[in-house]
Amino acid sequence: MGIRFTVLASGSTGNAMVVSTDEGKVLIDAGLSAKKVEGLLKEKGMSPEDLDAVLVTHEHSDHIKGLGAIARKYDLPVYANEKTWEELDRSIGEIAEGNRCVMQTGEMREFGDLQVESYGISHDAAEPVGYCFYQGEEKLSLATDLGYMSSKVKEKIQDSDVLILESNHDIEMLRMGRYPWNIKRRILGDMGHLSNEAAGEGLVDVMTTKTKRVYLAHLSLDHNMLDLAKLTVNNMVEDRLQPDDHRAKLMGTYHNRATEWDQVGED
Repeated sequence: MGIRFTVLASGSTGNAMVVSTDEGKVLIDAGLSAKKVEGLLKEKGMSPEDLDAVLVTHEHSDHIKGLGAIARKYDLPVYANEKTWEELDRSIGEIAEGNRCVMQTGEMREFGDLQVESYGISHDAAEPVGYCFYQGEEKLSLATDLGYMSSKVKEKIQDSDVLILESNHDIEMLRMGRYPWNIKRRILGDMGHLSNEAAGEGLVDVMTTKTKRVYLAHLSLDHNMLDLAKLTVNNMVEDRLQPDDHRAKLMGTYHNRATEWDQVGED
């Protein structure tokens, strides 16, 4: 079957995603209520009982809101690095000792025939990570909650068949928006979130002929729109590529509904 995935939700109101192969099924983040995660999984023909593990990117509430409840209810192993676990212990309640799994940044783990590698990112959390997923020749990468796209991040996510990439805000919409300046400064900073413009600039460096689709993710409800994000990222790409260069198809993610199942290896 190869790698299949669906982004159950993406944005400041909650984040969750499922990656699945014939032998391995993992949930990445549970930033919605356990009931909501259960409902979204059911819509996609799954149950939490089908999962092998939950992987955590970082401890912010929009990524772990339902984590404790769903891990306890379904006896699921939870994987995070040690610094993230220190923060989780303060916020998600008791997790069975056997389900407290440490996966250090940069480590590779196998869940059936699915290989998962974490990598460090820049964000205002204890030790935030992104993930790359491998099965055979297929590669899916998740890169959200980035203050900026470092050379190390670019190296990790390059040559992905499918990339889920943060395109959080339009810079001018954010600057003119209702947030207080200290929040705006945080979002715009190197430990904040990736703008549409920065997403487009970074995409040029990591997109190869192998890259089929790029899902724009973690869009701000207040300071972005999907059509604007797609337009800005596309314009940044067009400005930097030659007419005959390869272009990946831009896709959307949503805060209030899941994406369709996507087969990573398909065109």
